[in-house]
Amino acid sequence: MTDAQDEAGQLARIREQIDGLDQELIRLISRRAELAQEVARIKQAAGDAAEVAFYRPEREAQVLRQVMAANPGPLSDEELARLFREIMSACLALERPLTVAYLGPAGTFTQAAALKHFGHSVHTRAQGAIDEVFREVEAGACNYGVVPIENSTEGVITHTLDMFLQSPLKVCGEVELRIHHHLMGRVDGLDGVERVYGHQQSLAQCREWLDAHLAGVERVPVSSNAEAARIAAEEAGSAAIAGEAAAELYHLRILAANIEDHPENTTRFLVIGRQEVPPSGNDKTSLLVSAANRPGSLYRLLKPLAEQGVSMTRIESRPSHCVNWEYVFFLDILGHRDEPAVRQALDGLQAEAELFKVLGSYPRAVL
Repeated sequence: MTDAQDEAGQLARIREQIDGLDQELIRLISRRAELAQEVARIKQAAGDAAEVAFYRPEREAQVLRQVMAANPGPLSDEELARLFREIMSACLALERPLTVAYLGPAGTFTQAAALKHFGHSVHTRAQGAIDEVFREVEAGACNYGVVPIENSTEGVITHTLDMFLQSPLKVCGEVELRIHHHLMGRVDGLDGVERVYGHQQSLAQCREWLDAHLAGVERVPVSSNAEAARIAAEEAGSAAIAGEAAAELYHLRILAANIEDHPENTTRFLVIGRQEVPPSGNDKTSLLVSAANRPGSLYRLLKPLAEQGVSMTRIESRPSHCVNWEYVFFLDILGHRDEPAVRQALDGLQAEAELFKVLGSYPRAVL
């Protein structure tokens, strides 16, 4: 037997094993889907179908954590979790397809965050502004919404924070998305770029690269990176800063990849909805509070967190929009509001606060 014949025989045996495993995967995934349908029937029999909570954020977070904890390799935890997310998304769509509003247009990082969190079996619906995402979910036109809340290099998205002052919606989850910015267009190279379009945050996140490679070229802020890509597809001499999805959607050539100034550049998004989320075992709680404008008020406001050993991961201040020079504080703390230590801390904080509103307890981003 020649070496070539021996190699062909080995490959044939391996491929036969792969074919057998594929058939077993099909059987197991189909069985999982059948069980998902059975869950739906039980839920519908137990109550009004319109009010049944088919999507359980805490349950999905638990499943993904279990998957990663049991991962033997060689696939990475992130890749294995992504595969299971898509399986769960497809099974959930058999129960009831979800509609998710996001800050559009199509091809934005917010849409990418929505698909990362919910999987590709959901229906995503683009909205023109953050307040429109909130309104669609409040009205029941969409089950959930996804909005940006902060970027690791450029800070908080103030419009999102301000919407929570008036909205009854709850925070049901969070998504962390590594942001890779690409320069794209229909020009042949950098020499042909006369102007660069991008969201103001993206232009800021790529400032050093633009200064080094396109010094003097006009930078034009627009409502979103997807809008920048759309303009670059239609306007001669233009380029856009956007993600890979926008390049594919608008058929643009990537002129330079990963031009963000900080390689770890990450944006955090919040999932908003109308439901309270039970504990998952690894949660966050977001809230907004205000205190009287007197010496030591912020210290007294936050003291219950320290007394109960509750960690605060973020604090942001925003004008109250009611009285000049009065502010509300947005806090993220670790733990679920139903946990004893967190509950006691919140009770103490509420007793000191003039305004107190829990925005939601929800699973921490899995990956």
